[in-house]
Amino acid sequence: MSRIFHIVAEPDWRAACAQGSYRPPSLEQEGFVHFSYRDQVARTANARFRDRTDLLVVEVDPERLAQPVVDEDLYGSDEEFPHVYGAIPTSAAVAEHRLDRGPDGEFGFQPG
Repeated sequence: MSRIFHIVAEPDWRAACAQGSYRPPSLEQEGFVHFSYRDQVARTANARFRDRTDLLVVEVDPERLAQPVVDEDLYGSDEEFPHVYGAIPTSAAVAEHRLDRGPDGEFGFQPG
């Protein structure tokens, strides 16, 4: 299965790493953790995080998760996004990527 990517404020991710598990507010509010596939990251960041400057993109190996990845279009966007219905062990992260803006002010995402 393809790697999945989660956009998170760096302080929140660092706190989760200290605890060994990541439980974003969406897990309590909606029952799942939002993820993107590689080609969805920049669009998601530009649509949902325009006012943030402290973002990381955490790359997760689905094989390291206890719960399956579920591809869903829950908001009628005609595009499926990966969701995980449970806390994310920080050990499932295989890389962290900075999310920076280009000269045009838009987020771009090209992991190494």
